[in-house]
Amino acid sequence: MATSSVSKGCFVFKPNFKKRKISVPIEDYFNKGKNDSEDSKLRFETYQLIWQQMKSETEKSHSGFQKNSRDWGCQIKLREIPTAALVLGVNVTDHDLTFRSLTEVLQNNVTPYVVSLQAKDCPDMKHFLQKLASQLMDCNVDVQSKEKEGVQVTQKKIHYSMDSLSTWYMNVTQKTDPKIPRKKRTPSQWQSPPVVLILKDMESFTTKVLQDFIIISSQHLHEFPLILIFGIATSPIVVHRLLPHAVSSLLCIELFQSLSCKEHLTTVLDKLLLTTQFPFKLSEKVLQVLTNIFLYHDFSIQNFIKGLQLSLLEHFYSQPLSVLCCNLPEAKRRINFLSDNQCENIRRLPSFRRYVEKQASEKQVALLTNERFLKEETQSLLENLHVYHTNYFLVLRCLHQFTSSLPKYPLGRQIRELYCTCLEKNILDSEEYASALQLLRMLAKDELMAMLQKCFKVFKSSSEKHFGNTAKRIEEFLAQFQSLDAEAKEEEEDTSESQSKGLQKTDLYHLQKSLLEMKELRRTSKRQTKFEVLREQLVSFIDSLVREYLLLPETQPLHEVLYFSAAHTLRQHLNAAPRIALHTALNNPYYYLKNEALRSEEGCIPNVAPDICIAYKLHLECSRLINLVDWSEAFATVVTAAEKMDANSVTSEERNEIIHARFIRAVSELELLGFIKPTKQKTDHVARLTWGGC
Repeated sequence: MATSSVSKGCFVFKPNFKKRKISVPIEDYFNKGKNDSEDSKLRFETYQLIWQQMKSETEKSHSGFQKNSRDWGCQIKLREIPTAALVLGVNVTDHDLTFRSLTEVLQNNVTPYVVSLQAKDCPDMKHFLQKLASQLMDCNVDVQSKEKEGVQVTQKKIHYSMDSLSTWYMNVTQKTDPKIPRKKRTPSQWQSPPVVLILKDMESFTTKVLQDFIIISSQHLHEFPLILIFGIATSPIVVHRLLPHAVSSLLCIELFQSLSCKEHLTTVLDKLLLTTQFPFKLSEKVLQVLTNIFLYHDFSIQNFIKGLQLSLLEHFYSQPLSVLCCNLPEAKRRINFLSDNQCENIRRLPSFRRYVEKQASEKQVALLTNERFLKEETQSLLENLHVYHTNYFLVLRCLHQFTSSLPKYPLGRQIRELYCTCLEKNILDSEEYASALQLLRMLAKDELMAMLQKCFKVFKSSSEKHFGNTAKRIEEFLAQFQSLDAEAKEEEEDTSESQSKGLQKTDLYHLQKSLLEMKELRRTSKRQTKFEVLREQLVSFIDSLVREYLLLPETQPLHEVLYFSAAHTLRQHLNAAPRIALHTALNNPYYYLKNEALRSEEGCIPNVAPDICIAYKLHLECSRLINLVDWSEAFATVVTAAEKMDANSVTSEERNEIIHARFIRAVSELELLGFIKPTKQKTDHVARLTWGGC
């Protein structure tokens, strides 16, 4: 389209048609991976199923909400606003996610009237009430847009107040229950759903706004039942700093302290990884990458779960045998339908090859040549792997009960640390484990009995039959420790009686002699007491459980089916390296776009690449100062090689102007990204800011 004008200008032509979004289903992209096989669709469906189960497990809410709210309601007095002070912590980055989840829970279980406000939207009382009313009434109140519309709009402007909100609330609630008298309602006896107001960042609100709103709300509490939730990042003391006693006395405050980030992480690992509910597992290096990002970068549980989801997706994308990463009955059924290629993939697994080498020669031949025998053996090995994980997590929890309270925590204070240690190396060879056993041999009877009771509950809750004997053995230890008290009392009584009888008919010389003999006997004799013997037996029993069940996952055949170990791939996706990623995108756009037209040999510049990529690769060939004229000519040379313009529709002058405009835009984008900057040393030159490969 050509446009003639007296003066040259820039014209924008809006298309008459609507652009259709090109959307590729995610399953199609999944199936076009480098490990395409006949099971791609099934692997993708299995991934979706497992991830939905994991996601629902992490989104389960606690069941103690109603009980706490009832106890809290009994303490509310007349004209006191129920207030929850929710302390989330300064370094917690999932505040928005927490408030979204809280809003959903309140709307589903308490009231549909839940409003969330931020300090930046409420500089004064006027805007505060407008934002509150707009969310409650589901109407968009935009003061700036109304002011721009002139006098006619200002006449229709609504002035919101607590009276208008109370009237609106009464009209809405009386439609559902008109029999309730207005004056008989008290905060502890609300018949209609209250209004919950969440102040996400209480520290940022203006003191006067908070004070005025609380005072006015307390006066309208009968007509407008209100519950406040203060989002606090620092400390609960901030409530008393912002509000004087006359205002804070109008609030019935209950403090809710959120768990620490590490406790949140332990809870997520306990639900998703330290269980046999989900077959998918992480190797030690992958788990270390995710935990390091969490502990040293963002403290975000949401990002950790996304990293776990990425690991799950990469496992099903890159491992053809991940089709067997499902519940045991379904995995056995799928094994019967494995193709010849999948059977060969099983034989190529390093763990399976080590397993074959340990078998007799006849069985080796059968495993390598007989498909039916291989499938039967694979079913047996997967069943053994399932039993291994069941035993592993039970013994891991038992060991954690004994070591989590030891001095200096040699094996960690949380089960996550113990689990990482067991994945990293054989725990029997670690110095931390030997130190933990030495400390267990020095514990008192009361401490050991408390640990035994916790461990007994762990094994008692298990449905495994062979651990029933283990639970009985622990119960026997408890009974033996309890019987030591009665035996110790009897021994003390016997020794006191014998000593009194022996000392009745002796003189001072014989008494001194007998005492010296007893002292020498105690010094020379190294016989252990009954408690010490029993304590040593308990430590040996725990050590035997660890030696039998806490084996490395790499020792189990077919562990590659369930364990994702590509830590390098995960690190490339998650670790922040913006300059490297930017250089890769500009230097090789095919790496991210996956467009076959963008493939090029090393050192070549594809003429169909985006303009910024062409300009970037040309600037890499320049020195410290880049001549814009030469750069523009080189850019035009590369671009025109791909252009096929009609000579009748576009003149050479117009084409040059279009190419020049594209070049200027590409140069501006490179300047914005920090690769070049203007310079006063030479005219029509820019300075290059990066060297080497990027």
